[in-house]
Order: sequence, then structure tokens, then C-alpha cells
Amino acid sequence: LRNAEKELLPGFHQFEWQPALKNVSSSWDVGIIDGLSGWTTFVDDVPADTISRRFRYDVALVSALKDLEEDIMEGLKERGLDDSICTSGFTVVVKESCDGMGDVSEKHGSGPAVPEKAVRFSFTIMSISIRVEGEDDGITIFQEQKPNSELSCRPLCLMFVDESDHETLTAILGPVVAERKAMTESRLILSVGGLLRSFRFFFRGTGYDEKMVREMEGLEASGSTYVCTLCDSTRAEASQNMVLHSITRSHDENLERYEIWRSNPFSESADELRDRVKGVSAKPFMETQPTLDALHCDIGNATEFYKIFQDEIGEVYQKSNPSREERRRWRSTLDKQLRKKLKFKPVMRMNGNYARRLMTREAVEVVCELVPSEERREALRKLMDLYLQMKPVWRSTCPSRDCPDQLCQYSYNSQQFADLLSTMFKYRYDGKITNYLHKTLAHVPEIVERDGSIGAWASEGNESGNKLFRRFRKMNARQSKMF
Repeated sequence: LRNAEKELLPGFHQFEWQPALKNVSSSWDVGIIDGLSGWTTFVDDVPADTISRRFRYDVALVSALKDLEEDIMEGLKERGLDDSICTSGFTVVVKESCDGMGDVSEKHGSGPAVPEKAVRFSFTIMSISIRVEGEDDGITIFQEQKPNSELSCRPLCLMFVDESDHETLTAILGPVVAERKAMTESRLILSVGGLLRSFRFFFRGTGYDEKMVREMEGLEASGSTYVCTLCDSTRAEASQNMVLHSITRSHDENLERYEIWRSNPFSESADELRDRVKGVSAKPFMETQPTLDALHCDIGNATEFYKIFQDEIGEVYQKSNPSREERRRWRSTLDKQLRKKLKFKPVMRMNGNYARRLMTREAVEVVCELVPSEERREALRKLMDLYLQMKPVWRSTCPSRDCPDQLCQYSYNSQQFADLLSTMFKYRYDGKITNYLHKTLAHVPEIVERDGSIGAWASEGNESGNKLFRRFRKMNARQSKMF
């Protein structure tokens, strides 16, 4: 088994880069390395109180490609291409995901004292295509069928660090970013199917939740008035005009804005400056794709619906600011009802599974039993119906194939949804809106048009990997120690 394992882990297969990677060693037999290697400490630096392990990025990619060797050869054959001629022009598209994992303390482990939070960075090979002489478009020879499975999601770096600890996070991911940048400017020469072939890589950082995107791209935290990581809208604007926004932010623009923020070339006041840079207030250190993460979108919107349900049970639309006690009572009424009728266990914090079960017609019917007015019940049903029409579009791996009708109707449905929020539910959306609702209503069609899919690029595979990691650490996921 040990020898079989060695073949599967990075550091087994020989390869080279042309031109050689800048600032990256050319050795190929490198296995697990210390995540802090390449981090020079100065005398007055605080020693990093973290433990981190990673693979060198290029070595890990080679291992992943060799893993797909049979699929690549099979793909060439299926497309009627002669594999002895196809030695160059391969393009590999890679999805990157990174996520903080909250509490991973050992219940009674005797390991070293490290921060009890962890961050995992991983990648998935999404597709491989080849440009053939005389053809303009690449021919896809491999497409990952389960891009959100933990099986296709390969861990690159594990660190014990709090995702909010910007300094340590950037220090550890710094070398990863450098390796990735070097690889985009070079070609990999690797033996696949017995012949040397050359591969180019495209990296798309899409598997990040909003917190992590803001962290990587130097934006203010999620509660900022700048509500979106894709456009410059403020929260108030987004609640007035819920649907008509286009994607304008990009990594390069964030870097330029950071420069303006740092140097204040027009000698403006703090408020004017902040308005000029639209909430960029730290140096972006890793490029992420301006997109929406389907899993966290689901969770964020379900959280919002859960709150709407409570408000409707308490008939908030008639009252002005109810007390904490009242709110608590409505929440427990809702939890009891969901538990009695649908066997939902109340959760401390919304998760993907609860979100999937809450966002259904059954759940709405059960909630409607507690809502006194028929008019309000109708509004709730309509809200959920529209949401369920919209959801497949950003959930599906290939919406144009899986739900073409809903894709066509998306803009219409989102407009209807927005109208409903700004009339029947005005008490919640007067001058404010949640980050994910804004993205769901305003940006989905544009992203689908650009990328073909939102669901395929989600962080789900990485999140499932977190579950495995917790399991290996003999620990129960996110369960509080009180019970």
C-alpha cells in the first residue's frame, strides 16, 4: 500500500516547465512541505504561532493531471484526435477554493498548542481542452462531471490559523500566490500517455465565501455600506434599485483603488476618499473571480427567509420595532412548528442542508399555518415560488442544459421578486438589503452568460473536504461543547 500511495501523492512524477518557473525550485520530487517555508523571519518578527503543511502548487497540479491521464487519452480518442500528433496546445482550467473552518479544537488531543481554527486551500481541475491546427476554438477533451464533490477537490494547503488573521494568512498563502503567478507565464511539459505534452494553466478563484473574497481582495467586511464584491453599489442604492446592476469590480481595479486609498492623491477627507475607492481599504493579495458562491448564496438567502418567517409570525409589518422578548418568542414558535411538522432540528447557525430543506413549498405551507392574514400568506407563497424558480439557475452545473426555461425567465422573476420585497415586505427592505439577496437579484444572469454556470464553480467540494478533515481530527463538526 505504501508504494501505491506514493504514486498518488504529489512528488512522484517527473516534469519540467518552459521557461523555468520564476523563484520556484526546478526539483520535481517534492512531497509535503512546511507551509511556512519560503517565509524569512526577521529578528524582530513575531514567530508565526501556526502549523501549516502544503504541496508545492506545480507538483500538486502534475499529480492531479497524472491522475486524469486515462481520461485525457480517452477524451482524445472520443474526439477522433490522433494522440501521437496532439502534444501541445493543451489548456487546463483550475478552480480554486479556500475556506476558514471555525473551531477545530481536539476534544482531548495532546497535540501542540495552535490556534483552534483552520483554513484549507484546495483546487479542482475543471476542464482540459486542446487547440488543434486550423481550428479557432479549443476542443474539450475532459470536463469534470462532479465539480462539487470532495473527490475531485484536491487539498493544496492546510493551516492552523484564524481566517481573520490577515497577516498570517497572507504570509502562508503568499508563496502559493507566487507559484500560481509563475505558472500562468509558463508551460508545463509532462509525459501523458507515453509522450511529452505541453499544458497551459488558467486559474479561477471562485470557491470563496463572501468573507474570504473581501479578505483576499482588500474590501471592507461584509457589514460595509458597500454591499457587493461585484459592483460599487451601496446598501441603500441596492435596496432602491434591486435588479439593475452590472459587474464592474476586478482585482486590478482593487489594486489601483488601494493605491489611491494609500496615497490620497487629491487630499480628500476620509469620507470622500472612502467614497472614491468604494470600500477598498487594504491591499488585495490574491485574485478572485468576481462571481457568486452558490452554496453561501443558498445559506445567506435561507437565513433571510428564516427571519422573514419570524417577522410574519409576529406581524411586524403592523408594528414599529418589537422587543427582544417578542422576537425570541416568534423564533421559538417557528422552530417548534418546523420541528413538529417537518422534523427540523433547530440549528445554531444556518448550514447547507438546513437551507435546502427550509427553501421548499412544504416549509412555506407549514409556516403559513402560523400567519394570521390570508393576504400575507399569499405573499409568502409567491415569494417562495419565485425563489424556487430562480434557484436552479445559480445552483445547476449547466443551466442552459438543465433548466433553460428558468434561465430565460430569470430577469423577469427577479424583477417580480424585487417588487414583492419593496411592497409587501417594505418593513424589512427600506434602505437595506442583505449582500446575497442583492447578488441573487442583480448579478446572476450576467455571471451565467460569462461563465456558463455558477453552480459548477461553487465552494461546495472544498466544504465537503472540510468535513473529512474534521473527521480525521476526531472531531464533530461545529457542535458546541455544551451539549
